[in-house]
Amino acid sequence: MPDSQPRQPDGDAADETSGPAAETGALVLCGARLTDGRIVDVRLGGGRIEAVGTAGSLAVPGPRVDLRGYLLLPAPAEPHIHSDTALTAHGAGPEGPGPVSHHPEDIQRRAVEAALLQLGHGATALRAHVGIGDVRGLTSLEAVLQARRSLRGLAELIPVAVPRLLTGVAGADNLAMLRDAVKMGVGAVGGCPDLDPDPAGYAEAVLEIAAEQGCPVDLHTDGDDPARLGRLAAMAGGLRPGVSIGPCAGLSRLPSQAAARVVDQIAAAGLTVTCLPQGGCCGAEGRGIAPVRLLRAAGVRVAAGSGALRDVVNPVGRGDPLEAAYLLASQSGMRADEAYDAVSSVARSAMGLPEVRVEAGFPAELLAVRGEQLSGVLSLAYSRVVVHRGRVVTRTSAVREYCDSETVVALGLPRQGRPESGPCSGP
Repeated sequence: MPDSQPRQPDGDAADETSGPAAETGALVLCGARLTDGRIVDVRLGGGRIEAVGTAGSLAVPGPRVDLRGYLLLPAPAEPHIHSDTALTAHGAGPEGPGPVSHHPEDIQRRAVEAALLQLGHGATALRAHVGIGDVRGLTSLEAVLQARRSLRGLAELIPVAVPRLLTGVAGADNLAMLRDAVKMGVGAVGGCPDLDPDPAGYAEAVLEIAAEQGCPVDLHTDGDDPARLGRLAAMAGGLRPGVSIGPCAGLSRLPSQAAARVVDQIAAAGLTVTCLPQGGCCGAEGRGIAPVRLLRAAGVRVAAGSGALRDVVNPVGRGDPLEAAYLLASQSGMRADEAYDAVSSVARSAMGLPEVRVEAGFPAELLAVRGEQLSGVLSLAYSRVVVHRGRVVTRTSAVREYCDSETVVALGLPRQGRPESGPCSGP
């Protein structure tokens, strides 16, 4: 009998499996290991997890995927990327290296390619910060919105409108554009108050539009000015559906007492901090990472994102959420499960997405990684199977082989090959 039966997950968030892209056919993931050590079969249908049972208990007709040797996890979500500038480190013209093209078709192509790269890593939902205003107006946003439509059924791409200036005469047009961006369907409003001559006025303008429209807010700030950050926390406190700030690397450069005071203000305001363990973005922040231990000790929710993906700020950005989790565990002292939560459950919550658990009734947003324990998965996450809306959308397979050797045979070294033949088709 199944270990869990369908139930409605907590929360009143919108059902992200609705629409024509939602899968209605049943799919069984068999022989997967959960983080508690159980080996289970998982039946998916209608974009949700229909049942979770002991291995072999869900013998129903239909397609099956063999996940023996894999750890099954809620899929990561990417809370902070820049789709319009991704993959531009060495030029992005259609003919190869050269000046970066800002034609809508090229921006759309880069946004789709970047999203698919991160989907291959496991991120089935991505929040993309997109510049608006200045000479390009809404062109980049329109291209990313088109990319979102192209990706429907593969991944959720959620744009955030990011104007450069919002105050004074120079910011008036951008303020109007930000309102237009909300009408176009962005998933949040944001920006970088640090770059405006009046940072407090900038933040106030964004928060006012968010309150009017019921939009989430996601603001860039280095966090190196405790007074400015404290004012932002005071203004944003209690705003629904929620406010995220990041990457806040400047907090780590503040004197300890000043940092502790402003972190307490962030916690009291209920803000989420999105750190970027793999590097900064947009050139507005110094290197480093937010003080994760201090933030978590104060009760602040800490999500982790990728930031720059192979652009001029970070030409080697990989956009891998498991790498972000690995860095949190190896450099910020978090346990493996806490680090993975930062790129999965906390990231999803910050993005306003429904919770995912490997239990019946929850969205079928899943990542299977070859391995037995989460710590090992964060260390060597080579082979991956990604499920979005109840269907396998991408697979990455790695095979490790050693030469014939008495030492290899005697030690019984592991090989990352396909499992032996069984009742399920291999991934």
